[in-house]
Amino acid sequence: MKRLRVLLADDHRMVAEGLKSLLEPEFDLVGMVEDGRRLLEEATALKPDVAVVDITMPRLNGLEAIPLLKKAVPKIKIVVITMHREPAYARRAFESGADGFVLKHAAAEELIEAVRAAAEGRRRFSAPASPLSDGDASTLTVRQREIVQLFVKGLSAKQIASVLGLSVRTVEFHKYRAMEAVGVSSSAELIRFALEHAIAKP
Repeated sequence: MKRLRVLLADDHRMVAEGLKSLLEPEFDLVGMVEDGRRLLEEATALKPDVAVVDITMPRLNGLEAIPLLKKAVPKIKIVVITMHREPAYARRAFESGADGFVLKHAAAEELIEAVRAAAEGRRRFSAPASPLSDGDASTLTVRQREIVQLFVKGLSAKQIASVLGLSVRTVEFHKYRAMEAVGVSSSAELIRFALEHAIAKP
C-alpha cells in the first residue's frame, strides 16, 4: 500500500522533532519547515498528500496559510496541530479549510489517525479543554440527526442538500436548530457534541 506523503510545519524545533518521530514510521515525511511562507513554497513544490500545520508560526500563521495552501495545492489535506485548547481555534481552523484538528498534548494518541482520516476525506479533531454545553441529544429531530451525521462526515451544506433532496437553506436551518437544541454556538462544537454523544462517527 502506498504510504501517504506528509509535510510538517512547526517552528518549535523540539516539538517538530517529536512530531517527526511519530510521523516517520507511518508516513513518507517529505519535509519539515518552520514558517508559513516556507510551508507554501514546499507544499507547492512537493505536493504532499497531507500537511500537518502548527497555528503559531512566523511570517504567516497556520490559519492564514490554510486557504493559500488549498488554492496552491487543491488536493492537499491539512491537519492543524496546536497547543491552543479553546474551541474557537478549532472553529477558525475548520472555517479556514482544515481537515483535522489535533491538540499537541494528544498528538501521540491522535495525530496518526487524524492524518489518515484527512487523507480519506474524514474529519477528526481533539476535544478542546473548554467544556461544552450539557445539551440533550434526545431533543434532536430525526432530520436534524441525519444532517448532523453528514456534517460530521465532512459534507458541505450544498452536498448534504443534494444527498437529501433539500435546499441549502433548509439544511442550514436544520443545522442551526440542532445547534440551538444542544446548546452549542459553532459548527466545530456541534460536530464534537455529535461525536461525544454517539450521534455520529467521523
